[in-house]
Amino acid sequence: MKKPNFIYYIESFARYMYPKFLCRLMLHRILSKVEKREDFDYISDRVNYYNKLDTDFSIDNESVRIKDFKFFSKKAKDSMHFFDTYEYLRFFPVANRFSFVFGDVTHVPSVPSIVKSRPVAGDNKNSVVLKLGKLRHFVFVEDKIPFREKDNKVIFYANTYGKPHRIDFMKKYFGHPACICGEITGHESIPKEWLVKKISLKKHLIHKFVLALEGNDVSTNLKWIMSSNSLAVMPKPKYETWFMEGRLIPDFHYVEIKDDYSDLMERMNYYIAHPDEAEEIIKNANEYVAPFKDQKRERIISLMVLRKYFSPGLPKKL
Repeated sequence: MKKPNFIYYIESFARYMYPKFLCRLMLHRILSKVEKREDFDYISDRVNYYNKLDTDFSIDNESVRIKDFKFFSKKAKDSMHFFDTYEYLRFFPVANRFSFVFGDVTHVPSVPSIVKSRPVAGDNKNSVVLKLGKLRHFVFVEDKIPFREKDNKVIFYANTYGKPHRIDFMKKYFGHPACICGEITGHESIPKEWLVKKISLKKHLIHKFVLALEGNDVSTNLKWIMSSNSLAVMPKPKYETWFMEGRLIPDFHYVEIKDDYSDLMERMNYYIAHPDEAEEIIKNANEYVAPFKDQKRERIISLMVLRKYFSPGLPKKL
């Protein structure tokens, strides 16, 4: 479940105050034995997925030195993205320069930059992905309700304001007997009949299907859905984060529906009638989620992504 915000900020400020020179002394110790690990190939694969840079580059006009990357900087105004980046930047020489684009990023920057999200398709080499916004995005659940004991409905409680594709779904399915739909923000432009109060993740999990529609970039709820015994239902993702949404396989990790949602009922009915296949997808989804829970390895991968960013031409071995 999600860590309380105040705990996150206490831990983050503690890291912020920790002497950076001690972190730099620790970096070699942390990474020196990585290549001897049994999972080194797995680690290398993820590092190279997040950071596709393989030659040196210049970012002088778009960059900031690590020593000037401060919490109160206007450019670093997204506090959670700042702290999630700083957690690993502090291990590197303070004179190193880097570029970053915080927020929900749906374009590829003109220079290699640290981002939370990027387009799946096309040349996205300049988008170097770190695990940003992890307090909100990387939430997992312990689901004790077997798939077969859940009700035969899909739930979609979300923020639809300013998101035409989500509004389109609500127009098509709000009030449908097989859909539990609602708008949680209460924005004045949203039809009043759509408005609902937020509910716990536990209450979502009584349903066999949970809709995961992308918002400004990715779908925030996809990670916890895939850690549950419910099926994630969504069109093929257009954006990806540290979760590597671009590697998800339709009808293997999640139930794919068309971009216009026209086959939603057909897909639901199929898996209601074929629970064995539904449970196989859930098993695959749970297995996909499992590696992201290994915090020690996640730390190593994050540091190696940045190490490659600062020295893109380095060979695999340290």
